[in-house]
Amino acid sequence: MLSTNWSGYRKAAWVGQFFLTVAVIVTVVQGNFSGAIGLAFFLIASFIFILLDQRLPTLFDLLFAIAALLNAGGWVWGLFYQPGPYDEITHAFTTFSITLALSFLVYSPMLTLFRDHRILYLLTIASFGIAIGAIWEIFEWAIQVINDIDDTISDLIMDSIGAGMAALLSLWALEERVP
Repeated sequence: MLSTNWSGYRKAAWVGQFFLTVAVIVTVVQGNFSGAIGLAFFLIASFIFILLDQRLPTLFDLLFAIAALLNAGGWVWGLFYQPGPYDEITHAFTTFSITLALSFLVYSPMLTLFRDHRILYLLTIASFGIAIGAIWEIFEWAIQVINDIDDTISDLIMDSIGAGMAALLSLWALEERVP
């Protein structure tokens, strides 16, 4: 049976850490310091998630590392500004992975209670993720990365989809973790 806590996920996350470190260095060499700061944040956060060995399922470590690498691709090669759905996919996947990890950490004291209230759990996690996406969009507006309302709306939609997917996967992890 598939598990959210297979040791191979953590090993793959460490490989992702290596490539993310390379991406930070490349971004600095390119002179893209705002991108390097963003990627360094992902690198540090990903490192912290991996170090929270017993508190998070190992699959969450890998998914966060993949999200960080997607963001690295956007910053290093400018994929966020190319035609196509790269920005939207990255928004959905990043919100998905951040929601998974943070919600599991934040709500871990209540996991036993949520075991008997699955719908409440799904709504709580999805709402948490949508809030994370909204805060990110406010941040993007504040630093004027994006000044286009259509992009903001599509990002919020993708963030909501990512949050919903996170709630479903988190429920699977909850059922595995709490007997």
